[in-house]
Amino acid sequence: MILPIVAYGNPVLRKPAEAITPDYPGLRQLVEDMWETMYASNGVGLAGPQINKPIRLFVMDSAQIFANMED
Repeated sequence: MILPIVAYGNPVLRKPAEAITPDYPGLRQLVEDMWETMYASNGVGLAGPQINKPIRLFVMDSAQIFANMED
């Protein structure tokens, strides 16, 4: 599911994010949804606060970084 991304100025972007544990409710689905959201918005990374979740969670696709590296 593609999640809504909050706009600059949203209060969640200014508050410290909370640490989570592997037993965070719905973590697996949340990570899958974050990947889908990131790719749908042509991004290379997405953090919890950007989807209105005040948690320390981040997904990043580094394939583009390595694909563009000079040998």
